[in-house]
Amino acid sequence: MKTLLVLQHVEADYLGLMEDHFESRNIRFHYCRPFTPGGRVPAEPAGFDGLIILGAGPLGIVSGNPVPSLVPELRLAGEFLRLGLPVIGISLGAAILAVAAGGSAEEAPLRFEVTSARRRVHDALAGHLPERFPSAIYMRDRSVLPAGARVLATGESGEALVFQIGDNCVGFLGHPGIKSAMVEDLIMEFDEAPDGTAETLALLRSAQAEIAAGLTRIVVGLIKMTDWMES
Repeated sequence: MKTLLVLQHVEADYLGLMEDHFESRNIRFHYCRPFTPGGRVPAEPAGFDGLIILGAGPLGIVSGNPVPSLVPELRLAGEFLRLGLPVIGISLGAAILAVAAGGSAEEAPLRFEVTSARRRVHDALAGHLPERFPSAIYMRDRSVLPAGARVLATGESGEALVFQIGDNCVGFLGHPGIKSAMVEDLIMEFDEAPDGTAETLALLRSAQAEIAAGLTRIVVGLIKMTDWMES
């Protein structure tokens, strides 16, 4: 049975709809919560078959209040990459993945938007990334992709929403398993929230079924890329 390490930065941002997909395939996941008393980032990947780095609500990587555990997270992500183990970055986690792989991040204000993503390469996620799918983004700052990164999907503005690094590492600016309740909890958990949250929440609720349908294909593609299911 494969076991994934999931780095969580805030209580409200977790795997969401992805949990059921992993559990149904007997893929175990262990949450690491360095923001809790006694929580700490592991020093090495030993015992894990992959790393998922989640979002951080209004926390940033180069602006605002930075993620407190950023340095050990970058070190750990770099070790997973060095060993050829899969790393999946979601929201701010995608920016952390980009930096760990030799890219960088640039300052951008906290935003919450629901946009339409369009697949740019036919074989994205082993051919399973939907041609079009909604992407719900709640994050601060932006990824600057390293040389050699492959853009798999872009948004309406042309921004890279899904990218691949190497053979088995993927960044998602929008959380592919997001639930509207997760955003509601983020808004209640922190004093800072983007403008127009009520309107965007309504868009997210209306797109929830389509997000769930797209996730089914996305998880199949991720599992094929990462070899997270036992033979």
